[in-house]
Amino acid sequence: MKSFACGDVVPDCDAHWVCDTEDDVLHAVAMHAGADHGLVEVPAELVAAVRSQIRDVA
Repeated sequence: MKSFACGDVVPDCDAHWVCDTEDDVLHAVAMHAGADHGLVEVPAELVAAVRSQIRDVA
């Protein structure tokens, strides 16, 4: 299981996910980025920042 908190990359965002895989997290974050942050495309730098903050969940 993998975990990511949007607030680790975007200050003051409380969104958080726990998913089976890193790809599932990235998909959920991409949907959130569009719906809640207005991003049409997710820049590579943002993907890298998200990947760096994804944590393993025991």
